[in-house]
Amino acid sequence: MQLVNGLHSKNIRGDLFGGITAAVVALPLALAFGVSSGAGAIAGLYGAIIVGFFAALFGGTPSQISGPTGPMTVVIATVFSSIAANDSNSSFALAFTVIMLGGVFQIIFGLMGLGKYITLMPYTVISGFMTGVGVIIILLQIGPFLGHPASANVVQSIRMFPEFVKTVNLAALGLGILTLAIVFGCPRKVTRIIPSPLLALIIGTIVAIIIGNYNPDHGLLLIGDIPSGLPSLHRPHFDVNQLRAIFGYSLMLAVLGSIDSLLTSLVADSITQTSHDSDRELIGQGIGNLISGLFGGLPGAGATMRTVINVKTGGKTPISGMVHAVVLLIIVLKAGEFTSNIPHAVLAGILIKVGIDIIDWSFLKRAHQISLKATGLMYLVIFLTVFVDLITAVAVGVFFANLLTIKSLSDIQSAHIQTISDPDDDNDDTHLTTEEKYIIKRAKGKILLFNLTGPMSFGAAKTISQRMGIVRQYDALILDLSDVPLLGVTASLAIENMVKDACENNRQVFIVGAKGKVQKRLQKMNILRLLSPQNPFNDRLSALQEAIAYIEKPDIKLKNKKPKN
Repeated sequence: MQLVNGLHSKNIRGDLFGGITAAVVALPLALAFGVSSGAGAIAGLYGAIIVGFFAALFGGTPSQISGPTGPMTVVIATVFSSIAANDSNSSFALAFTVIMLGGVFQIIFGLMGLGKYITLMPYTVISGFMTGVGVIIILLQIGPFLGHPASANVVQSIRMFPEFVKTVNLAALGLGILTLAIVFGCPRKVTRIIPSPLLALIIGTIVAIIIGNYNPDHGLLLIGDIPSGLPSLHRPHFDVNQLRAIFGYSLMLAVLGSIDSLLTSLVADSITQTSHDSDRELIGQGIGNLISGLFGGLPGAGATMRTVINVKTGGKTPISGMVHAVVLLIIVLKAGEFTSNIPHAVLAGILIKVGIDIIDWSFLKRAHQISLKATGLMYLVIFLTVFVDLITAVAVGVFFANLLTIKSLSDIQSAHIQTISDPDDDNDDTHLTTEEKYIIKRAKGKILLFNLTGPMSFGAAKTISQRMGIVRQYDALILDLSDVPLLGVTASLAIENMVKDACENNRQVFIVGAKGKVQKRLQKMNILRLLSPQNPFNDRLSALQEAIAYIEKPDIKLKNKKPKN
């Protein structure tokens, strides 16, 4: 196995240019996410550097750029405003411990080979979740956009909105509007040279400096000086009274970061026509987040926009991700003093654009045309994401989505369960031959052919159990499992009850076509021991011939085996 996945030196020029361009795009976002999280701008930069470097070095998606993202920032902001706020002496230590544990969970996910399962989530849940995160980001930036400190949570931001409007800082509002105008309206020719978020950051900061020169009492909230140099070590810290919350948020970060990263990996695959290693990607992301937490950085994940920009500008190997991190490190070491005059209103405008982009507008517009149930589920997930918490939203969304899926599959499976006692009842699914129809007709309603088609899970068990009562009306029961590739435990138990009931009422049972996993399941449950030695029959005709012989010649009737207690 290659130490660094996808590493080669044939694309150095493209990787350098892609990494530098990705760093330019990442800079304003890292600052904005850092401020929004409550940990400070420098934490966002440290997160972009550390996660970006180590996820590229150890990850499984060569062209992916990692760093702080909107969903991850929303979670860690909640941590800083809840867990960390409860103990001022160890607030940062607790929050960064959550980040470290989140990284450990991601490494465990990768080692357990869960990468291929994490993205197996209904799109309605993913869409609702991402839209909810976008709404959260927008609502949390209302205060800074209007010149006030950021709110701790969505509900507080909504409650404070009237006060924000009454005491709006016109300078901050003007800068926020200017920022939105630039990030939304900047011509494509210009954005090819300089990304619109960076352009908005530069212009907004220059305007803020000019305003400050003419009016020192402008009241604008600025980032202020951020530390220059390398980060310090943050040792893990635990509070026994908050262990449940710490592990809960850590698991939330791990799952969310894994989903975010692997979805971005799929985007990278589609652009580069390559295939990523999902388990390795989780390990790389986990190592990045673990080290980021150790050194006071925000948690990160694969960033879709930065990854696409990296690929489009030539980045193909992990070198581009590591170059992106090194460029940001140079900025932290040498240019930290230039960030002190950046207004919060400008960062709020950039984040509002991020929030708007995260909202799944395309699916929102047409969800009601696809399925009303799916639409309702999506809006439920949005509501829970915004007003409850992200774990509850995903858990409830997946639960109801699975219920809807199970119901649909159960209906399909039930439709493939057919009982035939008259040849005229045959349909296209059963395909009775002329000879088989003749035998059933000759039996004069004393043979019941129970035909099952397709995989039989617990969803089909109810239908099987409902048909059990009619078995006593017939002398012989034929269970045709020829077209059943999978037999679930619950469906097996339903069949077992049907067979036992038939045997106890002196009815002869014949099983047809049970093979492979289905036959093993029947043997493990001792269902075949209840029947005659000939069972299971290889074909339906042989079973019908035995059944008609059993009915027409009482003297050679097969003896049923009574179920053992």
